Amino acid sequence: MQHDDRPRMNKGMIETRGLSRRFGATEAVHDLDLSVRAAEIYGFLGPNGAGKTTTIRMLCGLLRPSAGTIRIGGVDFATDPMAVRAMIGLVPDTPPLYDYLTAVEYIGFVASLYRLPAAARDAGAERFLGVFGLADRRDDLCKGFSHGMRKKLHLAAMLTVAPRVLILDEPSNGLDPKSVRVLEDVLTQVRAEGTTVFFSTHVLPVAERVCDRVGILDGGRLLAEGTMQELRTHDGAQSLEDVFLRLTDQPPGTGATGSADAGR
Repeated sequence: MQHDDRPRMNKGMIETRGLSRRFGATEAVHDLDLSVRAAEIYGFLGPNGAGKTTTIRMLCGLLRPSAGTIRIGGVDFATDPMAVRAMIGLVPDTPPLYDYLTAVEYIGFVASLYRLPAAARDAGAERFLGVFGLADRRDDLCKGFSHGMRKKLHLAAMLTVAPRVLILDEPSNGLDPKSVRVLEDVLTQVRAEGTTVFFSTHVLPVAERVCDRVGILDGGRLLAEGTMQELRTHDGAQSLEDVFLRLTDQPPGTGATGSADAGR
């Protein structure tokens, strides 16, 4: 369990120290220390406005920190940003698809950005289009895809390139229950294959089912961190939901465990 007086952490695949980001007078993320181990699924939980997406954007180099450091795979982002970006696969809440590419062409485009060999590209596309139920849509243009299909296609593309670190922002948003379960199974599989998975969510049942550890963020500050068992038993709490609601001061029924709007 981790609190404001948390000790220094062991080195991991994702490390931040004193990570902060201000927008004018507003501090969206404050003095954030994270250490996510290799081949671990880490859930980043928090209510809307907690700072989850701001943190993810900094981890991926889309937003410059106001203070602090980021290391991915032991490489300092400020020192060698290109090497860090080559290790990361990002799945944002709204996937950046190109409408006039087909599904298989889009996977090929993403694979080319990572310089993936053709054989690995083709094998990955076949595998993950099948996993996400898109095999029969492989030659359809992305412009006709629903939000859920677009998210599954971008997931298939990112999983095809097999990044060392897979970062997902609210990955279950827009997915039906069957697709959410498929996603959970896939994340467990790629973790077993050595991928480090970091994902933000406010859908607590998903976090409980797949995460090795979770961190709870609110007001840009990491309030607690631990395994499911550590968090559930803290202060006699019966569930992760109890811990979440107590720490974030949210009354029951406010949507903390639902699947509606994405947390930010």
